[in-house]
Amino acid sequence: MPELPEVETTRRGIAPHIQSQKIIAVTVRNNKLRWPIPKDLADTLQNQSIHNVSRRAKYLLLKCDSGTLIIHLGMSGHLQIIEDASLVGKHDHVDILFDNGLTLRYTDPRRFGAMLWSDKTDINSHPLLNKLGPEPLSDDFSLDYLLRVAAGRRVPIKTFIMNGNYVVGAGNIYANESLFLAGVHPKTPAGDLSKQQYEKLLAAIKKVLEKAITAGGTTLKDFKKSDGKPGYFAQQLNVYGREHEACPLCGSEIIQYKEAQRATYYCPLCQTL
Repeated sequence: MPELPEVETTRRGIAPHIQSQKIIAVTVRNNKLRWPIPKDLADTLQNQSIHNVSRRAKYLLLKCDSGTLIIHLGMSGHLQIIEDASLVGKHDHVDILFDNGLTLRYTDPRRFGAMLWSDKTDINSHPLLNKLGPEPLSDDFSLDYLLRVAAGRRVPIKTFIMNGNYVVGAGNIYANESLFLAGVHPKTPAGDLSKQQYEKLLAAIKKVLEKAITAGGTTLKDFKKSDGKPGYFAQQLNVYGREHEACPLCGSEIIQYKEAQRATYYCPLCQTL
């Protein structure tokens, strides 16, 4: 599933090609995504210009003349900038053609993504966005904030930081990696971490996500020639997916278990409970 760094890399990949461009045609081949694509979306987008391409959590926001196109990549979706849209694959559900001749194509084999329209002036008031926590790389995601929202909570810290109501973007891979860097056991109750532990965890989350975004950016030198799928920074993972392998710090065997139905990895020596 694309996580925040992959979505941010996608945003950076498509923005230079579509920002300030006018939409001249929209083709919806299959509107049955997680939520049905509005039947009038093609007509709504016709002749509108893209003024800004931004991101909130894992939602891409394309600001147009009279509203915002909201795109979520779901579990298997990706966006691609293509010059020749004549060849169409089975899972190519939406094409948006711009006046510069380029097409933004949405492909999603599992169809768990979304493409919705909002005419709200304040897009952050949209029901999909209005309860989201702060962006992890913003100043709003601070030590004081973490200490306040975690106080007294007994939920495991890994589950806590993956909850989008508290912070967005700390998906499973990056939560595992951040907790390892901070030396925090994933089962530790959120309210039991000390100020010093939260200071380390805050820095770790920011560092892991920044590295992932940087790594993703280096893999997409020309978004028009890529498949639109930013890769996870697997070569930099310390614990995720490395069950029974040696910890890179101490050599202990990395352990894997399920936490809230998600694969969880940790080093029993570096991350004691």
